[in-house]
Amino acid sequence: MAKKLVARKGRESSSDVFDDLQRLGFSEYEARTYLALLRSSPATAYEVSREAGLPRSNTYSALENLTKNMAVQPVSESPVRYVPVEPAVLLGRMSREVKDVCDRLKLKLRTAAKKEESDIVWRLEGAGNVDEKIKELIDGAQRHIWIKAAADILQAHSSELRRAAARGVSILIILFGDDTKPFEFNRNCQVFLHEGNGMRIGVADNLFTITVDYKAALTASLAGDVVGAFTRSEPVVRMAETLIRHDYYITEIFNRLGKQIDAEFGPFLQSLRRQTFSPEQLSLFERNIKHFDEAKASKPRGSPKRSK
Repeated sequence: MAKKLVARKGRESSSDVFDDLQRLGFSEYEARTYLALLRSSPATAYEVSREAGLPRSNTYSALENLTKNMAVQPVSESPVRYVPVEPAVLLGRMSREVKDVCDRLKLKLRTAAKKEESDIVWRLEGAGNVDEKIKELIDGAQRHIWIKAAADILQAHSSELRRAAARGVSILIILFGDDTKPFEFNRNCQVFLHEGNGMRIGVADNLFTITVDYKAALTASLAGDVVGAFTRSEPVVRMAETLIRHDYYITEIFNRLGKQIDAEFGPFLQSLRRQTFSPEQLSLFERNIKHFDEAKASKPRGSPKRSK
């Protein structure tokens, strides 16, 4: 009984290897020929056909193809005997060749797809996919990067932003948080607290928005299930840039005229927001204001940092 189990396990293992060789491009006869040579070599075509259980004509054809593909090689004449190329050598070479082909195709297909994707909005699902696309955008930026995001989320991309700043990319960040210094990498970086205080006001403040080089934009909802949208569509990119640009304008206005604005519209533009927020947004807004007031009352008096 034990012998039968061992034999069965051996057949299953051989079958797995056979299937994997076919996935790598070996035909059925080529895979069986190569495995036969691994079991017994050097061997003539007749000996291989007997070991592999193949017709002799098919064995000759398989050996010819394997020789061309440098998987086996002849080592004698009259009669010709064959040996298999060492598996580690063969698979290492195949791995490098496949990688080279994939790298070339990646560049060629990316170039070919640029015209087709310009008017498409791509949906991104999951934090991993969103983070990877943000990293790709930052690493590929050549002129500028504009971002509106919360500090705790942006921190995950600090390394990419630092590299972009070092290579001369201009960076503008509208930040939800209380400290701009972690993102002030050099003179190329401008970081501003949102509306001068960095406080999250409503549902929309859970979005991460980035635009790059006037050519690409991504926005993602980070509350609950992470879902994002990426596009190179010119109107949509322009809309995202306008959002960030106007946030920059408002922040600078708050920094200079904050007391007058608060007197006219209430702290955090309350009167304006209460006119335009949805019931869901308004409920969250009221909770955030309450939490802010409670936190403010518990802190010692001092002038809060409004911006960079």
